[in-house]
Amino acid sequence: MGHAVALNFADGKTFFIQVKHNELLVDAAMRQGIKIPIDCREGVCGTCQGQCESGLYELDYVDEDALSERDLAERKILACQTKVQSNAAFYFDHHSHICHAGDSQKIAAVVKSVQWVSPNTAVLKVDASANGQTLQFLPGQYAHLYVPDTGTYRSYSFAHCPNTDNQLQFLIRILPSGVMSDYLRERCQVGQTILLEAPLGSFYLREAERPLVFVAGGTGLSAFLGMLDDLAAADCALLIHLYYGVNHEQDLCELERLQAYSDRLPNFECHLVVSEGSESWTGKRGYVHAHLPRESLAAAAFDMYLCGPPPMIEAVKTWLDEQGLQDYRLYSEKFVPSNVNTANTESV
Repeated sequence: MGHAVALNFADGKTFFIQVKHNELLVDAAMRQGIKIPIDCREGVCGTCQGQCESGLYELDYVDEDALSERDLAERKILACQTKVQSNAAFYFDHHSHICHAGDSQKIAAVVKSVQWVSPNTAVLKVDASANGQTLQFLPGQYAHLYVPDTGTYRSYSFAHCPNTDNQLQFLIRILPSGVMSDYLRERCQVGQTILLEAPLGSFYLREAERPLVFVAGGTGLSAFLGMLDDLAAADCALLIHLYYGVNHEQDLCELERLQAYSDRLPNFECHLVVSEGSESWTGKRGYVHAHLPRESLAAAAFDMYLCGPPPMIEAVKTWLDEQGLQDYRLYSEKFVPSNVNTANTESV
């Protein structure tokens, strides 16, 4: 029996390997061409330190100078002493090139459709089934999409979790002028080929063990659609709150899909927030952070995920600091006006 294991690195690249049950992580990685830095192989030096972010494992000997009791409680590991016992994800705080891991997977996909789901938002659906094997990624990660005939790429989160037939979709904001926006408006046709590189990004769903708070700004919703797909497939019973903020109510999209999660996830609640709502808008107004429930968040530990424009991310972080909340983990991804997403994670 083998396990699918994701190895995530500080440069945002992720590589999937197959690991035999109870096989040492470092041995499995090296067998598949990823040379995790090691020195002693005895659990003493700490060179191969990483962190398990989901899945089951067992550690052989670990010297107290390599990992403290707190480190172990935080699921930090030594790859040379880690026996993998389920599908899992591990993070290493160094660039993938140190491990000679190579490039991310590049595949060709065929355009199936472009569906306009709001005046300035489209869902691009592509078929990558000719790839021959399942494109593996973690819910919340993104891909570089190379825009045909431009020599440039843009980064978009997968709006779903992995599927065996490689039917992919991306929620894309359409700008007045932009490389991808102009392509989708003017030249994109069903049957065209788009090259994409994936998986990328350190913003992804960790093992869900405590209440989840998702905060999406605009098309930052895309990453959360993938996470919610994954949680629904796992019959997750945790409390999950999604706060979805946009500028105008006509910017809201995928509302039927969000409602469907309520039928599949017993403790899921979606909160729509419009910053500049019209007179007819009767829902929440203003900025998302003003609607976060301070009392309930202070009552129990939680994990918060933020995805959207930088002002929203910073406003929520400032709000968390001002409320004096302590027992939470925070993961965030900012949208920036370039061809590269900026992702970071924080633990508090």
